[in-house]
Amino acid sequence: MTFVVRAATEADLPHLYEMAKLTGGGFTNLPPDRTALSAKLARSREAFARDGGPMTDELFVLVLENTATREVRGTCQLFTMVGQQHPFYSYRIGTLTQHSRELDRTFRAEMLTLTTDLEGSSEVGGLFLHPGERAGGLGLLLARARYLFIRAHRARFAPRILAELRGIIDEAGGSPFWDGLAGRFFGMNFQAADEFNAINGHQFIADLMPKHPVYTAMLSDSARAAIGLPHPSGRAAMRMLENEGFAFENYVDIFDGGPTMTARTDNVRSIREARESRVVAIDSDGGAQALVAAGTLADFRCAYGEVRRCGDGVILSGACTEALGIGEDAAVTHIARW
Repeated sequence: MTFVVRAATEADLPHLYEMAKLTGGGFTNLPPDRTALSAKLARSREAFARDGGPMTDELFVLVLENTATREVRGTCQLFTMVGQQHPFYSYRIGTLTQHSRELDRTFRAEMLTLTTDLEGSSEVGGLFLHPGERAGGLGLLLARARYLFIRAHRARFAPRILAELRGIIDEAGGSPFWDGLAGRFFGMNFQAADEFNAINGHQFIADLMPKHPVYTAMLSDSARAAIGLPHPSGRAAMRMLENEGFAFENYVDIFDGGPTMTARTDNVRSIREARESRVVAIDSDGGAQALVAAGTLADFRCAYGEVRRCGDGVILSGACTEALGIGEDAAVTHIARW
């Protein structure tokens, strides 16, 4: 069974909609709303169709396809430059230190400050793998394919890149962080706010969110405990990001308090260590397990394969070249599987 990561098309809408209904909430980039998903696919189609030109605010949607059944079993998204149409808000965790000479005591207060520091960055997000496929390294294939896509289109992406991880969501689908902070100002529960944001954007945050720093000591224990923690289902994703060189630098999501991971784009491991080669032969005599990508824009495809060095070129397994739709002398980008 072979899987390939490719550009999404409008025909993938039914599959994306069915997967969106499985996310469990708090997944802004994959809302269970056909109209919103259709708009994403239309925006993605425009991005794939644009060849060259200056860097601008674009969205690329990729999907994971089972090549035997043609079913879409996962998806991910790349945003080239966030915060261009609407402000990109985060909370930055900081500390205010004050000293009382009379009491001879020093007080350190943790604060959350609303910021647009990350505006202009690229973003990887919207990664979701169907629950029935969470084995065999498919999540890693989907995640790392994004970086090979960025490498192939480096001029379309910013110097800095971020990834927002979903925060703590309780069994009822609520967010302790939202309930303890923003929910008090918006008059709506987390699920309603999250759905509104996914479909309409978050300009309403700019309109209603208090601009003054918030002392975390004033929050409930449950809200404070959720700051900077990923949802249990996102812990593996956080480890994958850390392996790629992303780090948590005290930025958290304004909705659920989940961590925002950041990196310099050129320092992301899969972008930095990938290599370009020509396919000099195709056989099934084995080789090192690797991610292999070919094509650009709407023709981009990425799959697992066996790779052997042969001079300046590589020998690929037949299953891999078939999944990528390439033959001998094709140009590929490859990086070891880990």
